Amino acid sequence: MFEERNYRRNFYSAPQSVTSLVAAFLEPGIIVLVFLLVSNWFDESILRPDLTLCLLVFALTFPGRNRFLDRPLNAAVDIATSWLSLLLILALCGYATRSLGFFEPEVLLWWAVLTPAVLWTAVFLGRKLLRWTAAQPDNRRKAVVIGAGALGVKVSQALVARGMTGVDFAGYFDDRADDRVHSEAQPARLGTLRDAAPYVRGNGVHEVYITLPLGSQPRIVELLEQVQGTTASVFFVPDVFGISIIQGRLQDMNGIPVVGICETPFTGTNSLVKRVSDIVLASLILVLISPVLLTVAVGVKLSSPGPIVFRQRRNGLAGDEIVVWKFRSMTSQDNGEHVPQARREDPRITPFGAFIRRTSLDELPQFFNVLQGRMSIVGPRPHAVAHNEQYRSLIKAYMVRHKVKPGITGWAQVNGHRGETDTIEKMQARVEYDLAYLRNWSLGLDLQIIARTVKLVFFDRKAY
Repeated sequence: MFEERNYRRNFYSAPQSVTSLVAAFLEPGIIVLVFLLVSNWFDESILRPDLTLCLLVFALTFPGRNRFLDRPLNAAVDIATSWLSLLLILALCGYATRSLGFFEPEVLLWWAVLTPAVLWTAVFLGRKLLRWTAAQPDNRRKAVVIGAGALGVKVSQALVARGMTGVDFAGYFDDRADDRVHSEAQPARLGTLRDAAPYVRGNGVHEVYITLPLGSQPRIVELLEQVQGTTASVFFVPDVFGISIIQGRLQDMNGIPVVGICETPFTGTNSLVKRVSDIVLASLILVLISPVLLTVAVGVKLSSPGPIVFRQRRNGLAGDEIVVWKFRSMTSQDNGEHVPQARREDPRITPFGAFIRRTSLDELPQFFNVLQGRMSIVGPRPHAVAHNEQYRSLIKAYMVRHKVKPGITGWAQVNGHRGETDTIEKMQARVEYDLAYLRNWSLGLDLQIIARTVKLVFFDRKAY
């Protein structure tokens, strides 16, 4: 459901460039504006710390999510979650840098209370404006689908859902009269493929989506020649749903259109945002937890013989081998071709090791891996090299999770897939969540995962 909802949203919101642009600046703009207005209300001068805070907030929230297509309740929950996560990060920054004293408590309190209310109001009004604009007759666009196979069903359903953005799905053309589109999406069958171009020309159709299989290439070429004789926009939808699409997008390579099927989400500015957020957060967290690191290190040393830090070979970005650090929690240090996974009541786990594993304190040295650039705070959890060799041939698209840096925590872990994966089904479920993270990455999603991880550290009773 998580992936399908985001696919549908991306499908029918992509052409709305103005809406996307407004959404990108809406959240960071409103957060900064509310802070400045509240400061002015309390007659506070805008000094260098205030400007630094505004720049930090803008960097952490840009680009903002497009919530105009969300239901009001879903938008409210998403805004509240993202805002609380951001406040937590800012509070940690202020505590670590001892800069909270630069700001008036009243200003911070009213800013914290008013911002989510203003954000939700702006999203609610924007949604109403979008609906009103789309309802105007001059802004409505008529769309048809040519081809009524499984892909035609997906496209027709997406077009029906796109109705609130100003698209009216008129129906489909296919040489078969008894296909699934008619029963599932319930549009009218407008005719055969030969009827498509005359209908488009005579009925003011604005958008034509061709969903015929690639095996029908001569028919596609003939249809394109006919439909291009009209004023309608023509879209060819390639049938790529049989494979796992990661960050699918259309790119231009010196005038040649290239369809990206499997790509990392961290390209361009996304890569910069991800790395900067990792460095800032990891540095602050290490400063805050330094007493905990020292205490755990002493506990490991006194509880059993052996090194304090356990170094294990893992596969990182692009499958390259990296060394990951953890506090040692076992009597043995398996790091060879066969690495047994830790299980409940595992005799290799020391009593103190059981405690730090249950509370995830054994993972804390990995924040140094983040500063090194080997890992990220949020991403697919790294598996032992031996486990990767085992599962890469058993699970479809398993190695795709290595298109990003491994993380200390991840989308799979906060959704219950933490710990031992003693069956192929458990590992399959974990991989599916990892791939969903790659498809839907945003800084807001990272903050949500971090907030949920903090909750799990204190309340997860299933960890061992």
